[in-house]
Amino acid sequence: MDNITILSPGIYTYGAMLIGGVLRDAGHRVTLTRTATAPPAGSLLLMSLFSTQHLLDPEIRNLIRTHRAGGGTVYVGGPVSAAPEMVLGELAPDAVVVGEGEETVVRLVEEGVSDTLPGIAFLDGDQVIVTPPAPPAPIDRPLPLIPDDIGSQSIRGASAYIETHRGCIGGCTFCQVPRFFGRMIRSRPLADIIEEVEAFAARGATRLSVSGGTGSLYGSLDGEMDPEAFVALLRGMAGVMGPRNVSSPDIRVDCITDEVLDAIRQYTIGWVFFGIESGSDRVLRLMGKGVTVREVAEAVERCREHDLKVAGSFIVGYPGETERDYEATKDLIASLCLDDVFVSSAEPIPGTPLADLVVRTPREKNPAFVPHTGEYRPLDLTESEARCFDLMMHADMYRPQIRLITDEVYSAYLSEAKKQGRDIRAATDLILRYARSRE
Repeated sequence: MDNITILSPGIYTYGAMLIGGVLRDAGHRVTLTRTATAPPAGSLLLMSLFSTQHLLDPEIRNLIRTHRAGGGTVYVGGPVSAAPEMVLGELAPDAVVVGEGEETVVRLVEEGVSDTLPGIAFLDGDQVIVTPPAPPAPIDRPLPLIPDDIGSQSIRGASAYIETHRGCIGGCTFCQVPRFFGRMIRSRPLADIIEEVEAFAARGATRLSVSGGTGSLYGSLDGEMDPEAFVALLRGMAGVMGPRNVSSPDIRVDCITDEVLDAIRQYTIGWVFFGIESGSDRVLRLMGKGVTVREVAEAVERCREHDLKVAGSFIVGYPGETERDYEATKDLIASLCLDDVFVSSAEPIPGTPLADLVVRTPREKNPAFVPHTGEYRPLDLTESEARCFDLMMHADMYRPQIRLITDEVYSAYLSEAKKQGRDIRAATDLILRYARSRE
């Protein structure tokens, strides 16, 4: 029996809690933390990393180096495992768990690093060894390891996002989900999900949200939606938490029905969150969204007919986005009058087609690096940062209740746009460095 610490930096991710539950049920003593503090010397440290920025974080890098120097072992997993050679090169852990790790991590902990163990990567001298992929993990599994302070966490208002299924029918170029879990939907048994909801409630969770990419795909078979399964899911969750403490925000505009929308109104907080991304059909095609601007507008209107609040996310600075494309996005926001808007600059995530596109795009044509020469020139922004900043302010003018742009709001938006720009440039440089090393 090993003493194992699982670090999920900043927040308790569902993946970290799930791995904790798997190891707990395998007989190990497991501690889950979201603070990058040193575990007991010589112990086993698992890092569940979900952002490319974690690979550049000095605190995480120093923790791994110090723990290994003291005789400890460090394994890394999570979404960053899509680029194992990058994880090994930047963080130098003992091994990386690649892909779905529920079964792999138990064998790794108990057997150690071996080139016969599927689903891992490690360094043999200077050579990166990546073993054959492990099969998809079973969708039925133990209860997650839920921390006692889960109620103190807020991720877009929810204590946690619980996984109801894996996979996504979409192929968005910027998204890891279909690359990590595949495009076939694998849904968990409803009874298992409700048991898990009850466990979260018992630990003090105040609100739970449906995860899995597109919530309404729960229960889908062979690409065909099953609205009744989704309705039963929300009804069951609301029976435990209460409707005001359940949300199912993330849905594709082409994955709604009247039954789905009625269930969201009846059994949740009453919000739908669409990944709209752009008001330009040309950019939507570049992004592989598989929907049109017309379908977006129709979906928003259908939500309003069902008395639902609608939020939308938008991505600016996608390589190839023109000023005309960006203006089309501003026009769409003005016409939709969304209840809330989230804006981000296009971030290349390793293992996605967007990352490949960024590698092929010259820096002088990448909006994340091109200096902005328009009205925000005195602010020393890149084109991507300027569009992000501008769109956040623009969206506030077209909410049902207009939000005033005070000096405080202006500064917050500017700071956020600049931070995104710095993070994206750092991620891009990292991706380019490893792409060139393979040439």
